[in-house]
Amino acid sequence: MHMPQNRLPVFFILITLVIDAMGIGLIMPVMPDLLREVAGTDLAGAAIWGGVMTFSFAVMQFLFGPTLGGLSDRFGRRPVLLVSLFVMAIDYLVMGLAGVIWLILIARIVGGVTAATQSTAYAYIADISSPSEKAANFGLAGAAFGVGFVLGPLIGGVLGGFGTHAPFYAAALLALANMIFGYFVVKETVTDDMKRPFDWRRSNPFGAITQMRKLPGVIRLIILIFFYEFAFIVYPVVWAYFTTARFGWESHMIGMSLASFGVSMFVVQGFLIRPLMRILDERTLVLLGLGFSVMSFAIMAFLTNGMWALILTPISALGAVVNPALQSLMSQSVDRNAQGELQGVSSSARALAMILSPLVMTQIFAYFTASDTPFYLPGAPFLLSLALMTTCIIVFLPYRPSKIAQS
Repeated sequence: MHMPQNRLPVFFILITLVIDAMGIGLIMPVMPDLLREVAGTDLAGAAIWGGVMTFSFAVMQFLFGPTLGGLSDRFGRRPVLLVSLFVMAIDYLVMGLAGVIWLILIARIVGGVTAATQSTAYAYIADISSPSEKAANFGLAGAAFGVGFVLGPLIGGVLGGFGTHAPFYAAALLALANMIFGYFVVKETVTDDMKRPFDWRRSNPFGAITQMRKLPGVIRLIILIFFYEFAFIVYPVVWAYFTTARFGWESHMIGMSLASFGVSMFVVQGFLIRPLMRILDERTLVLLGLGFSVMSFAIMAFLTNGMWALILTPISALGAVVNPALQSLMSQSVDRNAQGELQGVSSSARALAMILSPLVMTQIFAYFTASDTPFYLPGAPFLLSLALMTTCIIVFLPYRPSKIAQS
């Protein structure tokens, strides 16, 4: 994997993204037991509390992505990242020590705010990347997030053997250690000529989107990110249920297939994008990724052989080239003093997809697998994803890049 110049600051950014992703997965294996223990409820009650907390976490990411992005445009990336990591460490420590359910809920709400620093991390990547490097470096950032997504549940499961609180202490220690590391190696990338006044009217999802509408083509890409994320989330949301219903897979096989998908995405974003960018431009790369996704969803919807599902995994992961290519196109269409705001809007679009997609996808799966369903089709959610990806192609086809920011 090629790493850009300024290795230590970039390494800090990548570790921050790994910790963001790990922090979510690290605590997942112990959350059912912790919630039952703290709330004094059964598994069904714990699931309800878990749903409330997941929803609250995602809502905070949606609301505060542009806020933290706007703060980083005004005060710099460095203070926003370091303060957020410190608050994140305290937040995990509080969750580990909490003995009442409302305190865990508050901690999850605060955790959703600190996780919105992804927008600042991506803005830092945009600051240090030349136009020709942006897609590859955004791919590197996406690969780092994928590593955390894979490692989080694995490490959380192991640490859970030492008690329900152990993963929270580990997450707090990781965040604090990375903050200390960043304090010594990260240099500010927002210069005085780039800073712009902080404006609350622009530093919320709705105000920021209004601002983005003034830029040619950018709002089209934001809509595209929302539809793309909504469709792509079908994998983590329904995969376990789909493969159980369709192939009769047990938990170990489901875990192996998800790990295989995560590794494939890591390879695509961390290694494949850079050579592809030497022969293709970002627009072509987006269309290529969307095309692979359309093909994968169409096959997966009607697949009946589990072996073919495993073979299809690396091809499905090729759709992951879309995100970094889109990030690059947007970053080059926005002035240097609005990179944080842009990444904040992008983060909010993803968070909104994360809020809505699980609700829709699971309901569709439940309807088409119920005992009284008129048409049994476990792969029905993939048909919705297919329709959304086709919509993405239609939305994107008229787009032509408008590059105004050469940072």
